[in-house]
Amino acid sequence: MSSGLSVSIVIPAKDEQENIGSLITEIHAALGDRGDYEVIVIDDGSADDTFGETLRAAERLGCKARAIRHLHSVGQSTAVRTGVRHALGELIVTMDGDGQNDPADVPDLLARAGTMTSAHFCIAGYRKQRKDTPWKRFQSRLANRVRNALLHDNVPDTGCGLKLFPRATFLNLPYFDHMHRFLPALVKSQGGQIDVVVVNHRDRTMGTSKYSAWNRAWVGIVDLLGVMWLQRRTKNPSIERVTDSGAD
Repeated sequence: MSSGLSVSIVIPAKDEQENIGSLITEIHAALGDRGDYEVIVIDDGSADDTFGETLRAAERLGCKARAIRHLHSVGQSTAVRTGVRHALGELIVTMDGDGQNDPADVPDLLARAGTMTSAHFCIAGYRKQRKDTPWKRFQSRLANRVRNALLHDNVPDTGCGLKLFPRATFLNLPYFDHMHRFLPALVKSQGGQIDVVVVNHRDRTMGTSKYSAWNRAWVGIVDLLGVMWLQRRTKNPSIERVTDSGAD
């Protein structure tokens, strides 16, 4: 797999006007020497001017960035799906719009993509040194252990927004709300290759988090059971032979 494939940075964002401009600036600094990347910000029904700030940042930097606005908020997974469907890149890098993911880590993910031997894969970021409260880190460790015990995706931090995968891989996956939390398990169930890269994690400096323990826990249990159901019913045949009739 060549790491020289075109890249689309897909960023779901809601009410991130204060963060999105500086995030695009950092992406441009990290990838500015590549002529084959684009940034796609999906404004998921923001009440602020996340959409306009994206366009202003792109014009100021002279980089290729597009903004797509949902009329109403439909959630992070659907926002990611909108971005991937509109992406021009063969490789997709997702990151959160709050600035806690570090764009300086993206070149490392792209380099790792060059080592993948499967056409379908997911490279997941691992926030080994998290900048969260002790309570939030405890919740995350518990959730990751339960998920890994049941899904066997071997990813220590599936909640990290920084991930890389081929566009074709994502479009081949079953779509459902909250699927972004289970991308490694879904890719693996389709016969894809999974890898993990340690990445930086930063404090949120502007705005507030859109998630809490309660709004993750209950849907997480239901989604986990759903992904287990998908894993058990997904078949990946080993093709022994394909014949070619030779017809034009």
